[in-house]
Amino acid sequence: MPFRPTTPAELARRWARELPAGARVGVDGAVAADTAWYADHLERALREEARPVLRTDWSAFWRPRSLRLEHGRDDPDAYLAGWLDVAGLHREVLEPLDPGSAERSWVPSLYDPVSDRSSRADREAVPPGAVLLLTGSFLLRDEVRWGLDAVWHLLTSDAAVRRRAGEDEAERVLGAWRLYCEELAATGAAEPTGPHPGAGPRVLVLRCEDPRRPAEVLPG
Repeated sequence: MPFRPTTPAELARRWARELPAGARVGVDGAVAADTAWYADHLERALREEARPVLRTDWSAFWRPRSLRLEHGRDDPDAYLAGWLDVAGLHREVLEPLDPGSAERSWVPSLYDPVSDRSSRADREAVPPGAVLLLTGSFLLRDEVRWGLDAVWHLLTSDAAVRRRAGEDEAERVLGAWRLYCEELAATGAAEPTGPHPGAGPRVLVLRCEDPRRPAEVLPG
């Protein structure tokens, strides 16, 4: 698998120039801190290009704790398939921000994971040409990926996940991430694609044992 070393800032600057107006971009990884790290760089690069940015995280669209943890807090199958309010994410974010949509307002969150209550976020106007950054896990699953125009997919070893995910979450996160990567390998959804992909989002795959020193997996 060919790859080239790079830096988060270099990647972000290149993508900030290439992304079309109104693009919906997912940053997909096992560790929340990693997805936020890369989204921070991309947001900074976009703003330096004077491009408006909207940002949210998948945890802002989690289902209530009573539903998420029905089978226990460490169940990897539930974490993979049952934590995210997919319909709410599409209704309030992905569909309104589709460049072809007549609806030009969105809701940046439905849920507050700290209080386990509705976030009661107001509907907000969408600036013309705004780029959406959605951070989270499992964003290349079919029920989410078709609402995105591009995805940065972070490849991280089990050992690196254990170091960065936190001891109390590592088993759930690792179990679900392995299942997810098996799905992606079977469907080819995580194959890297260039600036002009066919059907589905453009995919950037990054090997990021150390998020500061990623390696870009190249198409082909």
